[in-house]
Amino acid sequence: METLRVLSYLAPSIPEDFFQLVAQTLQSRIGVPVRLAFETRVSGPAPEADPFAGDLADLAFVCAPSYPLLKKAGSPVELLPVAPVFLDPRAENRPVYFADVVVHARHPARTFADLRGAVWSYNDRYSRSGWQNMLARLNELGHDGKPDSFFGELVQAGSHLRSLALVSQRRADAAAIDSNTLWIVRRRQPGLAGPLRVIESWGPMPIQPLLARAGLDAALKEQIAAVLLGLHRDPDLRSSLEHSGVRRFAPVEESTYEGIRALGIPDAARSALPAG
Repeated sequence: METLRVLSYLAPSIPEDFFQLVAQTLQSRIGVPVRLAFETRVSGPAPEADPFAGDLADLAFVCAPSYPLLKKAGSPVELLPVAPVFLDPRAENRPVYFADVVVHARHPARTFADLRGAVWSYNDRYSRSGWQNMLARLNELGHDGKPDSFFGELVQAGSHLRSLALVSQRRADAAAIDSNTLWIVRRRQPGLAGPLRVIESWGPMPIQPLLARAGLDAALKEQIAAVLLGLHRDPDLRSSLEHSGVRRFAPVEESTYEGIRALGIPDAARSALPAG
């Protein structure tokens, strides 16, 4: 093939340098030019903006709810059976993550239930950690997934990093943040995370999947998976992975993502793919 097209929906909440490392290593190890692009406006594609059906991507890092949405719509997509394992000790060396509900340290809330009437910030409605887990928690509290009946205001921030900034600046009361984003921010930008306090953690959940175009050559997909599984064995690459909060890649199975529901997804996608 002429170029392997890799698309990430997870930056900037997961650092761009992680995806750049993956792209550069794949290019050098498999001998095919790799073109990396970022979609930063949404955590994953809806069927109306399917990069695989549109032949715009060969691989894509997405938030988990997009996977069942695409499959149900008949997308030519499949799971690449490897996924990152992050350094958060709670992951216990597994490809999982959590959603951490944060408030400002001076906020009176001690649990999610205390946030009635609060200003809730979220990255986007395709995000499992930032939006859909919140809907599930509201269901547990008897609000039937209706955030407008619980919160005083909903603010779509566009990314976990922006939500963290809004809560840190007390322009929003709370947000549910990808735990790996929070872990990385605490190490790279301690001033941003310093004023925050976690009041609940939800999970563990299967880590965001890496999807592949179903028509991609099977041998190439196997080679890509093997390269990713071996990244941490190279001392230099391991150091770069750890700088991005990642320990290694690990095998995952289709069953890992069975049962994931896409809650509160808008009827039509409001996102566009990057040009080219």
